[in-house]
Amino acid sequence: MNARFEPSGRLRGTLRVPADKSVSHRAAIIAAMAAEPVRIGNYLDAADTRSTLRAVQELGALVDAREGELVIRGCGLRNARSAAGTIDVGNAGTLMRLLPGWLAFQAGLRFTLDGDASIRRRPVDRIAQPLSEMGARLEAREGRYPPFTIHGAPLRGIEYRLPVASAQVKSCLLLAGLVTEATTVVEPVPARDHTERLLLRAGAPVARTGSGLGEYRTTVCAADELELERIDIPGDLSSAAFLITAGVIVRGSRLVLEDVGVNWTRAGFLRVLERMGAIVLGDVEPEGSFSALEPATDLDVQSAPIEGTTVDGDEVPLTIDELPLVALLGCFADGDTVVRGAAELRVKESDRIATVVSGLRGLGADIEALPDGFAVHGTAGLRGGSIDAHGDHRLALLGAVAGLASAEGVEVAGMEAAAVSYPGFTADVAALLS
Repeated sequence: MNARFEPSGRLRGTLRVPADKSVSHRAAIIAAMAAEPVRIGNYLDAADTRSTLRAVQELGALVDAREGELVIRGCGLRNARSAAGTIDVGNAGTLMRLLPGWLAFQAGLRFTLDGDASIRRRPVDRIAQPLSEMGARLEAREGRYPPFTIHGAPLRGIEYRLPVASAQVKSCLLLAGLVTEATTVVEPVPARDHTERLLLRAGAPVARTGSGLGEYRTTVCAADELELERIDIPGDLSSAAFLITAGVIVRGSRLVLEDVGVNWTRAGFLRVLERMGAIVLGDVEPEGSFSALEPATDLDVQSAPIEGTTVDGDEVPLTIDELPLVALLGCFADGDTVVRGAAELRVKESDRIATVVSGLRGLGADIEALPDGFAVHGTAGLRGGSIDAHGDHRLALLGAVAGLASAEGVEVAGMEAAAVSYPGFTADVAALLS
């Protein structure tokens, strides 16, 4: 489906963005592992998170939607049932990499996971290696791609040093570590910590050492069962980031986004914006914080002139989903904007370095690809044109925001991909323009 986004007038108003996709995935999985029913408020209703609900149902959890919330009756840590067939993860990379952490210790059972064409290009060897060290076995196509099969087994604890910071790999190993004497994941720099917070809230023995942007060690020990009564999910900062970017680069804009999650391990984009001179006001969680809660705040966004900046490898894990927007902001900034240390972007729903660079260049950007990022020379705006989403929800939304701020408008080919995380985006933009 093609959709055209014309140059807009100023964006004004107050709204709530969709619920956090990362927290929604984790909430459903951990609720399915729990011993007692868990109520989930504000669960994201989108293609990816519906895949997670279907997956946990296939494994024996009961899912009941009632009065604006979900109730998930889990099957307990060790009692997942054998799925009737292949578990379809759709386009959900988070589901694909987290779920094996639970399935790996279902001794004597095996589970096959598969997904769409995009998922079949995303490697799983980074979870296969540490899970095999723990005692499970994972067989993948060509040794590293879906479809793949997990063979459950009794697991032993390990200490695993992540070669590259990855919240998904870390989360997989922490879930697997729930039946071991102790499993420790060492991160070179911190990645998002939603899994640790939910496990802590569910009564699992979780400890973390490290602060700020230094090395982090997270240890989880054996838990008898997980127990938590309710999870309320805040607004998704990664979805809010598209409207924040529009509010910054579309002249005369002023908008308030309510109840947005501002966990500091997700708020790297806000710190980059601050450095660029953007006006985004809100009570963001201090760096290094760790608790069982997910902080949220209202974000007040105003358009303002911005300057180029550099995002280095230490910041990348805390900004990974928003880096395409950093490229778009760079087009409107004074000076150069450079991102390095982001090779992880090449194994997302698309090769986001290649697609962002070619897409923005087609709209008039002065941008070049680097092996692990990109460099943008600010030209005070974009001409416009057309951009192909390549099945990537974030690239579709990037093109839409670019159209709002462009001189001639942008046609997005494959806008339906936005439904993966933000199905109501077009309606929300219309509300801000009315």
